[in-house]
Amino acid sequence: MYNHRKQSIAAQRYAERKEREDKAPRLRDEVPSLVRLDLAIEERAPAETVSRPRHVRRIVIEHAPALFLVPCGDPRCEEGGHDVTVDIMRALRGGRSKFEGQDECHGSVGPARCARILCFEATAEYDESSPRAGAPS
Repeated sequence: MYNHRKQSIAAQRYAERKEREDKAPRLRDEVPSLVRLDLAIEERAPAETVSRPRHVRRIVIEHAPALFLVPCGDPRCEEGGHDVTVDIMRALRGGRSKFEGQDECHGSVGPARCARILCFEATAEYDESSPRAGAPS
């Protein structure tokens, strides 16, 4: 029973995230000059000093929502995750080609706060003929 409940909660979270993505404006409409976006993502607990493996998420500009939600990497975390939309969209609208940021998870693991930290480094490329191309990075 517990395993089924946990799967149901995960499925519900996925469905909610998918609905938000479907309703969000498209990235190509928000930043028409953007032709490529890669996000190198790493998540760690606040006390960890050992570097965790990174993964690179290559964003498909033509279909991507202008919404950047990353679930918390701790499977025990409830109501957590990372929304880095504001930071990423601000940088993209400003024409920045390299930028980074971080976000702390505000979910909970049992009675304690989760507080895992997501760090990202982004590399963006823009259409050179676009009016926004050449903006400061």
